[in-house]
Amino acid sequence: MKYFNYLGKKVYYEITGNGEPVILLNGIMMSMKSWESIIEPLNQNFEVIRVDFLDQGLSDTHEEDYTQDIQVELVKSLLDYLKIEKVNIVGISYGGEVALNFATKYQEKINKLIIYNSVSHTNEKLASLGHVWNKYAKEVDAKNYYLETIPIIYSKHFKDNNVEWMNNREKVLIEGVFSDENFLNRMIRLTNSAENYDVREKLGNLDIPVLIVGAEEDYLTPLEEQRNLAKLIKNSRLIVLPKVGHASMYEDPFIFNALIIGYLKNNQFDYKIWGENIWKEI
Repeated sequence: MKYFNYLGKKVYYEITGNGEPVILLNGIMMSMKSWESIIEPLNQNFEVIRVDFLDQGLSDTHEEDYTQDIQVELVKSLLDYLKIEKVNIVGISYGGEVALNFATKYQEKINKLIIYNSVSHTNEKLASLGHVWNKYAKEVDAKNYYLETIPIIYSKHFKDNNVEWMNNREKVLIEGVFSDENFLNRMIRLTNSAENYDVREKLGNLDIPVLIVGAEEDYLTPLEEQRNLAKLIKNSRLIVLPKVGHASMYEDPFIFNALIIGYLKNNQFDYKIWGENIWKEI
């Protein structure tokens, strides 16, 4: 594990695996450690870069208010620090928003972009939900903070089939993480940083390959949001995961990784399925 200096803060990152570089951008409650259980297949195919945003994991806090732009520039600074000219980016939820924001400013640094469970802007519903999260965070009300943040990120299918795991998860989070005032203050700042997020008018300028992945039972950022992204980004493809919720990387890690590996590795082929000669053979 390593760190670099950004705005006078320590930012932690880690590089594993070998191959073409891929940077993974965390969801809002995630950290570098969140990828541990699914990272090995990625390590076997790519040089994988993980990083904790400011106010995440082992990176320093940023006690002044900020917008997501600070995380965008953090990613740019890390790539510059590592002397990486071009990279593939995979972002989920909050990390997908940072990735899209980054792409609108620095698309020349991106080979391919993969976005999971993300949106083009923070709509009124998401903003209101963030206000509720922050209310309970400020009160250090671990029980209600859990109830408002965690059940909504999993599909009904997952919860029905993992009752014991969900119960254990509730106990651990309420008695530990969500009772930590420092963690909750970090979450307040991260949540606020997304309040004014809106890249709708900029996405039409993207000219890079983009894979957008939505989930059938995503109640936090519903599938309609990923369909809207696909309409706004001209060179994009949309994949829908059935019986999966917002936490797609945990609910179906096999498909989550298969999409990353397949999409990023599939650039050496030139498909001509509907070429004249093939059509005659058919």
